Amino acid sequence: MENEYISTFEIFTTSIIRFWPTWSAIAVVLIGGWITRSKLGLFGRLFDSPVGMTGLIIVLFWIFTAIFADIIAVMPSDAASFTPGIKKGGPGIIDAGNNIIMIWGADNLARDIFSRVVWGSQIVLIIAPAATAVAYMVGITLGLPAGYFGGRIDTVLSFLANLILAFPVILLFYLLVTPEIRQPVYYDLGLFSLPWSIPIGLAGFFFLFPIIFLCTLWLTRFDHAPKKLAMYIGATVIIGLWIYAGLVFGADFAPFNLEPNELNVFAAVVLGSSPGVFRIVRGLTLDIGTRDYVAAAQTRGERPWYIMLWEILPNARGPLIVDGCLRIGYTTILLGTLGFFGLGLSPESPDWGSMINHGRPFVRVASSIHLSLIPALALMTLVLGLNLLADGLREESLRD
Repeated sequence: MENEYISTFEIFTTSIIRFWPTWSAIAVVLIGGWITRSKLGLFGRLFDSPVGMTGLIIVLFWIFTAIFADIIAVMPSDAASFTPGIKKGGPGIIDAGNNIIMIWGADNLARDIFSRVVWGSQIVLIIAPAATAVAYMVGITLGLPAGYFGGRIDTVLSFLANLILAFPVILLFYLLVTPEIRQPVYYDLGLFSLPWSIPIGLAGFFFLFPIIFLCTLWLTRFDHAPKKLAMYIGATVIIGLWIYAGLVFGADFAPFNLEPNELNVFAAVVLGSSPGVFRIVRGLTLDIGTRDYVAAAQTRGERPWYIMLWEILPNARGPLIVDGCLRIGYTTILLGTLGFFGLGLSPESPDWGSMINHGRPFVRVASSIHLSLIPALALMTLVLGLNLLADGLREESLRD
């Protein structure tokens, strides 16, 4: 008995209907943004940029798809059909055994590609922005003093950044995520065992920077209000170390935990992105540091870190926001690349790079090209949206 398929028109319309929560959320955001655009600053001016709005809509599409994945997806990401003939079924195949239409087809394990792409958007849109944010914390914390103070600090930090940038990126990532290097060694400290490996060491170093950055921010902002300063710094250190213990060492009592593969990917991405952010922040600091308002702050007797965080950094937000959008796109491509080479998350993960790699052996057959093509298109559209959004933000920021 041959499996039945729905028509191409039905595939198109069913796909649109399945994303109804996404379309509804996009409409609410755009209408609300249009009404309040005068108060949104740079983002409000995106409504005057067709390129920027196109990018924003594409990015919002995937953001809300990730948020409403449990409503949009037809099946769990790892659920497989046991109906004969479903494996590698083309788009629109009907799974009579489960009474499910696999809109975008099934993979070689009879899993619904549509659902896996939808669930995969959550992984991409959590890891890529989070890793980029940590990279920015590292780059800003080191780039500001390098550009402001210059001298030996600038020389040493710039040398380290250039050293990492000079190393072949893909080889660097390959080394960090290979099993021999990422395999943790446990050290018995009496009350508990501490896992340790090169990726864990790198993550332990990088994840300290958000705590350092925020504490420095509060220290410069509330230095004349000791009680408020103690409250902010105390809360930041306690909550930060609580989260830090889970992210780096996988502590059971922490609110967030990373799987070993996720930790390795985080460490690799942050290590590869931080030097680029450092160079951008350093260059902006050298430029903005010559402005009159910085000289006025120095004349008032403001401390260097206050000037860096509250005079220079806010005035560098435009270029940093634009670069942030582009860098999230680069990180998305990197995650896809690692997954494609089998160096990213676990093989059963629905992240788009792993899906492309999983379907690659079957692309030689035209009827199976959808196994890799569909997740590749998802990856392409998200990166395209981020690039268009960055172009729109850059266009509007130049009008300031």
